This record gives sequence, structure tokens and C-alpha cells, in this order.
Amino acid sequence: MQRTVAARDLAVLAIPPAELRRVVAVALDEDLGSGDITTDNLVPATTEARAAVVFRTAGVVCGIGVLEEVFRQLDENIAVDRYLPEGAQVPAGTTVASVRGTARAILKGERVALNFVQRMAATATATAEYVKAVAGLPVHVIDTRKTTPGLRHLEKYAIRVGGGRNHRFNLSDGVLVKDNHLAALRNEDIGAVEALRMLRDRLPHTQRIEVEVDRIDQIPEVLEAGVDMILLDNMTPAQVREAVQLIAGRAATEVSGGVRLETVRAYAEAGINVVSVGALTHSTPALDVGLDFELE
Repeated sequence: MQRTVAARDLAVLAIPPAELRRVVAVALDEDLGSGDITTDNLVPATTEARAAVVFRTAGVVCGIGVLEEVFRQLDENIAVDRYLPEGAQVPAGTTVASVRGTARAILKGERVALNFVQRMAATATATAEYVKAVAGLPVHVIDTRKTTPGLRHLEKYAIRVGGGRNHRFNLSDGVLVKDNHLAALRNEDIGAVEALRMLRDRLPHTQRIEVEVDRIDQIPEVLEAGVDMILLDNMTPAQVREAVQLIAGRAATEVSGGVRLETVRAYAEAGINVVSVGALTHSTPALDVGLDFELE
């Protein structure tokens, strides 16, 4: 297969290098423990090998840079040849990369490398399916904070590779007032409008404020408080359409909760600006990706 340049490995997509090194180091430490007693006592240190990274199911290529880091930390002399760029859609049976170097290092890194790739590629693939489902409509597919603890950078990278966009990275990255925030103020006898105006006064004028509602009758007071974005939570497409008509452009709109691939276009057609899908990172099944081993 002809080798191509990894065209989508752009700075805007990249995982921060320090975070990549940290995540991989933790994963290798977890898997290797005090050493690979099978490999070290069976395979000669001088044995060279080559292994193909094969997508056994169709999907979007993602995570090869993480695979490279896994083998780099085990043996800096290992070479990874990429045949397809991140973001490429491939059919089942496609070899997307190969690994060349000592058999010991390849065997030690195999499981960790594949664990990363199969999960990241699955998230990128699912994201691409959602993006395709709303093609032609002025709506963005985004993620949530429902990520695997410790792997947020990698999973949000996979969302970007799949053509989606990222919501806030962490709690310091944006304002989202949820129902539990307002519930926590009830003992203080502070209403929603008062609370939101108080929040606005405490924040820089440039800070956007988003508020979650799960009933249409909550929208007027949220609009009265002058928020920038309204999150419509667990509503049907018909309810979302009604809500969007009520909001009438006075705030941007996001829909979240219960959105599935078969319903996402109906939500988009209701006129919302953003659809967030937690399932992309919290429950997408891993792809079947293998490392087919051949001696040099």
C-alpha cells in the first residue's frame, strides 16, 4: 500500500505533547508492572519483527500518533510507518500503519497501543456518523464532559478527528448553569433570574453564560436574565422546535440528552445550533483493531 502524508495531523487537532507522554507512561506502567515475564524469558533481545496495524472493522483512522508514542517510550528505535492520515474512512481489512523494530518492544506495547487506537477510532467513527447525519444543516455536533477519567485529551481529540467540535474541556473552561446549581440556591431563597443576573455581574462581560432547562416554561425567565445560550435537556424534537421558536434568536441553542444517531437529524431540523452527544465518549463500542505480527 502506498504511504501517504498524515494530512490531518494539524496543530489544531493535536494532543498536547506533555499530556500524551503522561497518559502513555501511566498506561504502560499499569500493563507492564515489574516486567513482561513471558516476553523477556521467551523472545531473544535481538529478534527483529514487523507488525501491521489492521482495522478489522470499517471505521475512521484515529490514534496512530498515540500508538507511536507507546512504542517510542518502549524503544526509541522502533519505526512506525503510517499509510493513511488521521480522519481517513477505511473499509474492514485495511492496514493503516506498520511497526518495525525489536520483537520484545512490539510485544510489550501491543495491547496498550491497540487499547488506545480501538477506543479513539471508535469515537472518531461514531462522531463522523453523527456529522454525516446532519450534513447540510447549520448545526455542530459536539462532545460533553462524560469522558473516561484521565483520557479526556485523547477522547476530545478523537471527536475533532471525526469532524465534531469540543464543548468546554473542564469546569474552568466555561459557564454552564445546570438545574442542580439553581437547586443549591433554593435554601438561600434566590430565584433563577436573580441568580443569573448575579452571576453576570461577577463575570467579565465577554464570558458567555449557558443555562440548562428541561421544560419550555423555564425559557422566559432565562431569557429575561439575558443569557447567551440555552441548553434544552431531554426534550423531544417537537419540544425543541417549540422552544427554538420561543427563543426566536435571542440566545443560541443547544440540545442534549437522549439524542441518538437515528434522531439527531430531526433535532437539527428543529433549528438548534448545537447538538451534544455524551454517548460518543461514554458508551461507543471499541472497534476491532489488530496487530498482525510477522518476523523480519
